[in-house]
Amino acid sequence: MSQNVSPTTETKWNSGQRYVAATGFLSLFSLVGIMFYGLPFFYDFWVSEYGWTRAEVTSGNAVGKILIGPLFGFIAGWMIDKVGPRKVMLSGILMGGFALIGLSFTTTLWQFYLFYIFNALGYVFGGPLPNQVLVSRWFDKTRGQAMGYIYLGIGIGGMLVQQIAKWLNLQFGWHRALLILGIIMIVISFPMTWFVKDNPEDFTQATKPDEPKIPIGSIVKSWPFYLLAIGSMCSIGAVGGTNQNLKLFFSLDLKYSQSEAANVISMVLGASIAGRLLMGWLADRMPKKYVMLLIYVIVAAAIPLLYFAHVPGVIYLFAFIFGIGLGGDYMIIPLMAAELFGVKVMGRVMGIILTADGLAEALSPMLVGWLRDRSGSYANGFAALIVLAAIGAIAVAMLPRKNASA
Repeated sequence: MSQNVSPTTETKWNSGQRYVAATGFLSLFSLVGIMFYGLPFFYDFWVSEYGWTRAEVTSGNAVGKILIGPLFGFIAGWMIDKVGPRKVMLSGILMGGFALIGLSFTTTLWQFYLFYIFNALGYVFGGPLPNQVLVSRWFDKTRGQAMGYIYLGIGIGGMLVQQIAKWLNLQFGWHRALLILGIIMIVISFPMTWFVKDNPEDFTQATKPDEPKIPIGSIVKSWPFYLLAIGSMCSIGAVGGTNQNLKLFFSLDLKYSQSEAANVISMVLGASIAGRLLMGWLADRMPKKYVMLLIYVIVAAAIPLLYFAHVPGVIYLFAFIFGIGLGGDYMIIPLMAAELFGVKVMGRVMGIILTADGLAEALSPMLVGWLRDRSGSYANGFAALIVLAAIGAIAVAMLPRKNASA
């Protein structure tokens, strides 16, 4: 792979950067698109076949991330900074595939929680965190474009997995569908990751010469760090709480067929592709704080449309608007973190931020499911998500534009 173009002067991607972008795309296609967005497709089957509640089927993600996130999120970030993202990604891919394969045989709640722990490990070690660091090491001026490209894998994977899971369920039943998806995940993402290089040859010069390495202790004591953490937690919680309850809402409350529910969710994730491209393009051309604020406002504006899901056409409007916000939400966080704190401690900073985000993403769907179980309606759950999204937007509005250490 050619690595002769310095990331600080790049205008076009060299061969090494293209390989990194392709690797990130396929990794996120599998670890997030297939695994994270594919699993909620199966929630209503666990409810119908085993009699589990909505709170229980949405709690697997919470149990996994509560047990795994606080400890292993920081460990993963430390490992990435020390040994590079490649080895960490390979272990995550294997654990994520194993999680889906194990869930395909699950019949009891303790098994469900056990394999969701491996799901969380796969996400932490193979998902956004190592890919964000990998891209941040290889790209500078077009970092937003590169991040937008690899995050397309999430949107495309999440959009396709709804249709693939639907077809596999019809052909083989939902248990075997999960098993096959786990195998597909490993086959798609492992080979490219095996050959990727952690750094360009000139990585020691890749960071800006005048960019100091801010001690991690100073970062976690700064108010921009906490504003970023609170803002991202709230918005990710709103997005996750909405996304993981959509299939249950469509299938069990609105009485959509499996095909209709899958099609609307595919529309959401299809719109997220446009959102990632748009927000990545904007992030390279205007202050990232304002792009982040725009994304969070879009998320907050989309969720209220679910109250009018019975009105013809509204659900498609929701799918488009929410999808745009969803597309930019996860992608903008590492770009903002790099803008505020630099690349040299990116692994540890994002390890902490993504751990906090993971907890919010895990607990929010369970809260919404619990409120639905208690009240018989998603009205209170949706209201809680709107409040979360609004708090996230306020926190981001208070962030400095860049250079938190200055």
